[in-house]
Amino acid sequence: MKSIKIEPRKLQGLIPIPPSKSISHRAVICAGLAEGISEIENVVFSEDIAATLDGMSAMGTKVLCADINEDGIPCVIRLKGTSELKIPGEMINCRESGSTLRFLIPLACKTGDKATFTGKGKLVERPLDVYYQIFQEQGIEYLTERGYLPLTVKGSLKPGNYKIQGDVSSQFISGLLFLLPLLDGDSRITVTTELESRGYIDLTMDVQKKFGILVENENYKEFYIKGNQKYRSCNYRVEGDYSQAAFWLVAGALGGKINCLDLNPYSLQGDRAIVDIVRQMGGIIEWKNFGLEVQASKTHGTIIDAGQCPDLVPVLTVLASLSEGITRIVNAGRLRIKESDRLRAMTTELNKLGARIQELDEGLFIEGVKSLQGGTVDSWNDHRIAMALAIASTKCNGPVVLTGFEAVKKSYPHFWRDFTSMGGRYS
Repeated sequence: MKSIKIEPRKLQGLIPIPPSKSISHRAVICAGLAEGISEIENVVFSEDIAATLDGMSAMGTKVLCADINEDGIPCVIRLKGTSELKIPGEMINCRESGSTLRFLIPLACKTGDKATFTGKGKLVERPLDVYYQIFQEQGIEYLTERGYLPLTVKGSLKPGNYKIQGDVSSQFISGLLFLLPLLDGDSRITVTTELESRGYIDLTMDVQKKFGILVENENYKEFYIKGNQKYRSCNYRVEGDYSQAAFWLVAGALGGKINCLDLNPYSLQGDRAIVDIVRQMGGIIEWKNFGLEVQASKTHGTIIDAGQCPDLVPVLTVLASLSEGITRIVNAGRLRIKESDRLRAMTTELNKLGARIQELDEGLFIEGVKSLQGGTVDSWNDHRIAMALAIASTKCNGPVVLTGFEAVKKSYPHFWRDFTSMGGRYS
């Protein structure tokens, strides 16, 4: 893996926040299922979004125009969708995108065609037991090696009652929500445990509503889905991503004034919790000058419940490591089955730089320090680990050598360009 050497420098200035990856996935899928032509504006062509676009294309969506680029300039994608899905090529490569895999598996089970899902990296091992149980109950053929990818599936899901755990991944529920409105009959999803990451379900239903699909939400315990609905084409603009803004908000709290542009103050994104958490830790953050502005702040420890916002944990671990007192991150066990074991990764790499972090089964115990040291760290081939370590470098006493810096391409391909535009320096 290649490495870069990052010099410790304060970050500050204005930063346009890239469009939400979570919403982009959902918009591409809904547009791909809608009869007619849809335009999705403000999309960055990250590796994950490319995987979903390719997957929908494999099932019959036609990409009419995609001003595709890899330098981070948002593009417009024009799609001609169809609800009559087919998989003539059989193979769908999800790369390293868990959203792509879990969202598209149910759609493949509408076609009745045989489909094989492949991937790479940690995605190969991401659990799919929720779907396997449904396949067994409905008599759908599937083949997998010890539960890992590749997964071959053949058969059609039927309308009816689905019981799903809510503490594994909300992606399974979203995957079913995309499909069930298209089936010839009504369905109900019953959540059998407390639903974590419910903000992602809110995003799914909100994007579906824009494309003409209605889902009844009964206090996140049951979802009623009327069958024989149709997705309607529309033009949709993707809002800025709070999970990416989190890196710059933490950088601002640690060093200089940063104003994050293109965020929706009323967003349904669960990661909007970053605003409240930074404030809870003493950060000076407010809406002004057409953006969300954060100033250098004296921050302190707190208790962070990651149950509804797990993607924030890597960068919040950085903030906690440099805040006065003790921080406890709880309800974060699911981070062990992301692109890396993020609890172990952040503990291992930040402790190399002089942090004081203790890894727990379901979270982290962090004792803040005034500054970090230089050193050599690794991204664990995880985009959020790479970006969190870049932000940590701004409070180090010496250079940080980061191996695997290219991992940012998964979600934020122009991260390093934005990093230097804010005053960062690397070679």
